[in-house]
Amino acid sequence: MHEGSSPAWVDNAIWWHVYPLGFLGADPTGVIRKPGRTVAAIEPWLDYVLDLGLNGIVLAPIFESETHGYDTTDYFQIDTRLGTEADLVSLVAAARGRGIRVLLDGVFNHVGRSFRSPAPTDGDLLERTSTGEVVTFEGHEGLVVLNHDDERVADLVVEAMAYWLDRGIDGWRLDAAYAVPPAFWARVLPRVRERHPDAYFMGEYLQADYTEVVREGRLDSATQYELWQAIWHSIEDENFFELDWALTRHNGFLETFVPYTFIGNHDVTRIASQITDARHHPHALVLLLVLGGTPSIYYGDERGLRAVKETRWGGDDEIRPVYPDDPADFAAGGETFRLHQELIGLRRRNPWLVRATTSAVICTNTQYVIEVVADEGRLFVALNLSDEALPARIAQADLVAGHATETAGGWQVASHGWAVWQETPGERD
Repeated sequence: MHEGSSPAWVDNAIWWHVYPLGFLGADPTGVIRKPGRTVAAIEPWLDYVLDLGLNGIVLAPIFESETHGYDTTDYFQIDTRLGTEADLVSLVAAARGRGIRVLLDGVFNHVGRSFRSPAPTDGDLLERTSTGEVVTFEGHEGLVVLNHDDERVADLVVEAMAYWLDRGIDGWRLDAAYAVPPAFWARVLPRVRERHPDAYFMGEYLQADYTEVVREGRLDSATQYELWQAIWHSIEDENFFELDWALTRHNGFLETFVPYTFIGNHDVTRIASQITDARHHPHALVLLLVLGGTPSIYYGDERGLRAVKETRWGGDDEIRPVYPDDPADFAAGGETFRLHQELIGLRRRNPWLVRATTSAVICTNTQYVIEVVADEGRLFVALNLSDEALPARIAQADLVAGHATETAGGWQVASHGWAVWQETPGERD
């Protein structure tokens, strides 16, 4: 295991991922700089988080920026559209008082064009071409890349991370970590851990050798995009063989680190829009909450919201919606909310699931039964996408979620249904 092995508290973390500029009703374009409610206005939602069964909040960028938050201009100042440092400190204190952890989103690969170093330096901190032109990030003219070979950039990131950890946050989501040399994280993170040994560092990686980048960068975890893709795509395309292959790889990752798992975030089409057949929406959530990993729920998914990400200016707005001032004003999606509570409760009763691995008992295009196992316990999970009933020969186990009918040969899951069983204590082979 790498030096930055995850702090013990992460084993029990389940996150609620929020995009504050959207959640709080600010103008994300930066054109009119319309302020939203301050980050302190998230405080009334903390009991909602607990009611859902979660104990952590991931806040997408909240630092001063030009537009959508990912074009940071000052790592040491809260975006004026979201209030002040005092507002964040208030929120963090209120969360801590309820046992809720807080992660901030650090955009340390690139910055906005009006970014200025917090102290006078000889030359800027940006990566430049041989002709002196700034390097942009993935063709976005408003995002310019930091020079990660410059030790002053490493110093800046160390100080920015430590500054907010000093103010009570618990760790960092490292945006676009895949674009940063792992050696940079390996120089930075041990220095931060010297001051905050209990901090958690999770990197955003799309397609990568996750085990290698976590090891090389001294990270605690990485976003499991492979599993996200396999979950929704295998259900939508009725091809559980795709998911089965992804879970084989997922088992391998779990040997060295605990991946950060999700079925929705601020960058992708919502799961309820990815999967056409609403009867199969629960199947995706079941997988998220029974598989090994550190799960995250993207705000709105717990209410079954639908939205499609579009490749245009403002194409993310629909997936980053405004939430009301008061949770009591949010009446939609009650059934989906209750399903989240049920499955999060199942996971809470079985904390060993964080490192559990899987193996297939039945795998066809439309029917999938898996065993989820660790030293401390075992679950059986059946997912049925077909019009035919799914027979499952599961013995010495109790039905703990979903619906199934007991038969002489075991159990039967109805068409388009799902079920979870737990091994009866003392029945392990």
